[in-house]
Amino acid sequence: MFQPMVVGTGLTAWSLLKQTMDTQTAAFEKSPEIVSDTEYFAANIGNIDTAEDLASDYRLLKVALGAYGLDADINNHYFVKQVLDEGTLADDSLANKMTDNKYIEFSADFGFGDFATPSTKLSTFADEIIGKYNERQFEIAVGEQNDSLRIALNAEREVAKIASDEDTSDNVKWYSVLGSEPLREVFEVALGLPSSFASLDLDLQVEELRSRMESFTGDSEVAQLSNPDMLEKLNQRYLIMSQMESFEVQSSGQIALTLLQY
Repeated sequence: MFQPMVVGTGLTAWSLLKQTMDTQTAAFEKSPEIVSDTEYFAANIGNIDTAEDLASDYRLLKVALGAYGLDADINNHYFVKQVLDEGTLADDSLANKMTDNKYIEFSADFGFGDFATPSTKLSTFADEIIGKYNERQFEIAVGEQNDSLRIALNAEREVAKIASDEDTSDNVKWYSVLGSEPLREVFEVALGLPSSFASLDLDLQVEELRSRMESFTGDSEVAQLSNPDMLEKLNQRYLIMSQMESFEVQSSGQIALTLLQY
């Protein structure tokens, strides 16, 4: 498997990664494992008629789940089938009960529970899922070397998606952020929130996030992050604060080690 080149830490590593992104992702997508996964998916997904068919084919399911960052569910056959079968149109469907919106996107895109004909029959569907899979797997590979960069890459895509949704209220956008562990980390670290923040009532968490965002950018809402410059500002802040936290941990460890020597 091609390993992305990650040099340095914090903003230095982020800047170099962004500058070489096109070259690195192209090389990554040509690596044998990725080619094997995606070629199999492209050749076979059109033959899938039901959620059971998909859940029963490990290789197809690997790409399907991996495209949405749901790789950990690969062995949860019944759960995945239920998420797909129930769709997203009913408020009480399993996908709509999950706090992580990735399940809604996964179920809606495949369409087994929402439409008479699933999306697997569309000529463009394989390429769409493969594009998502490649992007997610590249992020995972980056995260194996620097997890903060992986989280920043994820935020670049997912926050923009939430922020630009004109059919969603400001409150729901904030709830979507809080329902995603990696997005929550970006905001908590970037805005300097304490570890006790997550124990607050959800409405109080949103209120505090709004207050901190307004202090940081002059605007209290997630919608502002549909502007790539504002999103980059948040990501850079996250990487700076994350690096500072890392330095503090390292410094504390060095102090403890020094004290033990005496």
